[in-house]
Amino acid sequence: MKFVSYSNNSKEHLGLKEDKGILPIGKLLNDENIRIDKVIHNPEKISQIKQLLNNESISDSDYISEESVTFLPSVPEPKKIICIGKNYAEHAKETNDDIPEEPIVFSKFSDSAAAHMEDVPLPDKSDKVDYEAELAVIIGKRAEKVLEEEALQYVFGYSNANDLSARDLQFKSGQWLLGKTCPKFAPIGPYLITADEVGDPQNLNIRLFLNGEERQSSNTKHMIFTVKYLIHYLSQYMVLSPGDVILSGTPEGVILGHPDEKQSWLKPGDEVYVEIDKLGVLKNTLK
Repeated sequence: MKFVSYSNNSKEHLGLKEDKGILPIGKLLNDENIRIDKVIHNPEKISQIKQLLNNESISDSDYISEESVTFLPSVPEPKKIICIGKNYAEHAKETNDDIPEEPIVFSKFSDSAAAHMEDVPLPDKSDKVDYEAELAVIIGKRAEKVLEEEALQYVFGYSNANDLSARDLQFKSGQWLLGKTCPKFAPIGPYLITADEVGDPQNLNIRLFLNGEERQSSNTKHMIFTVKYLIHYLSQYMVLSPGDVILSGTPEGVILGHPDEKQSWLKPGDEVYVEIDKLGVLKNTLK
């Protein structure tokens, strides 16, 4: 299922993306207050929605167009955004770093989350903002000290993400936080696709385009630490809760990996698209 969180007439809604458009779920469930967090916390809602989708009373007029809504982040207010650094060997190499022996873990704050088609402000204190196409993993149930072989059972679904990074702030101190958690620096979307529709998260093509030019192109099979290992690893040190988001790392092709004389940082008006197999295309403009 492709869930869409969106606002319409200044009210938050949840829908399903289908070929005919977006089908508002509130009308299906007779619950206008239904939100993605309620679905994630109550898996039985999935079965209920599937049953209602077979209802012959659903007509073309029940669908609304994507153009008529304002997208929200796939998870509008995640409690945790946990990020993994240098999780592709070629990305580590292009930045002249060693390949990590354990996951590099950092975080973004909840208000870093941004939506598909949302403008992202460039921070006043930075002149070196970079893009990072990433697979976002959305946790579906409480995970604590889980076994690696069982870890994918804790995934609700996946989204595209862009781990925007102010490189001059990122390396200002020994911690990366300042350069990673600027407002709207974690676009996630446009859809949250359930894990059953995605299948193997380690066989997805991932690409990023800047103003129409392909800048990143890889496959999640090249991750150093797989999605299931990351969930296993993180759950040894913290409790992962339903709705938590893991940004699983970016492949090679970032601006930071270019020679100094060829580093042209993001500027107002730049359009960045992140495309991952089965997940659609996440589009944002810098301002």
